[in-house]
Amino acid sequence: LFIPFPQQSGLYEYKVFGGLADIPPKLCADVYMDLDFRKKWDQYVKELYEETYDGEKVIYWEVKYPFPLSNRDYVYIRECREMDVDGRKIWVVLAKSVAVPQCPEKPGIIRVKSYKQSLAIESDGKAGCKVYMYYFDNPGGMIPSWLVNWASKSGVPAFLKDIQKACLNYSKRT
Repeated sequence: LFIPFPQQSGLYEYKVFGGLADIPPKLCADVYMDLDFRKKWDQYVKELYEETYDGEKVIYWEVKYPFPLSNRDYVYIRECREMDVDGRKIWVVLAKSVAVPQCPEKPGIIRVKSYKQSLAIESDGKAGCKVYMYYFDNPGGMIPSWLVNWASKSGVPAFLKDIQKACLNYSKRT
């Protein structure tokens, strides 16, 4: 199930709820956190790496946008925690944009300065997992309505299918 929620700004926040059959929650969390592997399965990654600035791990992520739009980039921090909630193991990933002077904006790429994501992954009680994701960003610039519609109807929901396929390939690697 995928639900876009319009904000006052005219931008959207996305909430995704879904299940991944036969994908254990720890595997899903491991795949999600593995930046090097994401470069292999996520077709929208142009550049993705983690650096440490002033003792804090920061991620740089450039996302490919369709022609004629400019690519977007993100500079953000994230954390993954394995939690025990009333006997249920839940993996929680939180991410938000940060400003880092050592990672300046690049010409021709629009910096996404307002980004936040929350992801929770838990067992479905069988061999798979349930995934809950909240996502918001302000992509900046003029985004045509066809791209907003595509993201709402196809792009964000396809993320679950992409990560499921990545998990299956990841388990073959290990």
